[in-house]
Amino acid sequence: MAIEVTLDMMLVQRKTSSKELAAAIGLSETNLSLIKSGKIKGVRFSTLNAICNYLECEPGDILKHIPDE
Repeated sequence: MAIEVTLDMMLVQRKTSSKELAAAIGLSETNLSLIKSGKIKGVRFSTLNAICNYLECEPGDILKHIPDE
């Protein structure tokens, strides 16, 4: 099972920078970059909620499930 992070695409659609999002939700740019790259093992629901609130999106808009083959 794999989860693809499509946060970059949502930032482009919302015309928002990573720097703006990080500042708005109280997350470091480094940690946001790790989330965007998928180099994390998990994300807190509170962080996911803050991202979705700021970008006015659903978790499924920034996280995609890639089924095993």
